[in-house]
Amino acid sequence: LRLVSVLRAILDGEKAAVLKRDHHLPLSFHRRQEELKFNVGLQRLQHRVRQIQALWDGPTASLQDPQLKKEAKAPESELPTLVLEAVKELEAAKQQVLKRIQIWKRQQQLAGNGAQFEENLAPLQKRCENLVEIHFQLHQQVMGASAELGAELVPRLQERLNEVLSSLVKR
Repeated sequence: LRLVSVLRAILDGEKAAVLKRDHHLPLSFHRRQEELKFNVGLQRLQHRVRQIQALWDGPTASLQDPQLKKEAKAPESELPTLVLEAVKELEAAKQQVLKRIQIWKRQQQLAGNGAQFEENLAPLQKRCENLVEIHFQLHQQVMGASAELGAELVPRLQERLNEVLSSLVKR
């Protein structure tokens, strides 16, 4: 019984230390800040994909959206640059999702010690679905514009895009 009481006191002390450390700002504030950061990155990525689509489709497709019309006046030589930037932003968004998944896993582990745990996976699922949707749009654009992108760039882009999808599925 003494051993159990000593272990309980140690665990209570650890729980108090964790709660003290994490309560300087509410956890909901950190989650909301992270969610906003991800959404901004996702919107930037979607805009980049629309830019590529407008440049790829030509001037007739960009006439409907005035902002894309201005940006689509760029020569087709900018297509590889835009695609590389979009892939880089997709990889950054993937890192944010993987970090959030890792946090969720850690919270699940801590729940075994009595910490609070939110089991709602809907936000993580939505993030993954959004990234996969953008991944497939970008992949289609890379395959469709393979002549403009060049024979050496397309395999590298396909490899990077496949790595994004692979790591999302594995985690």
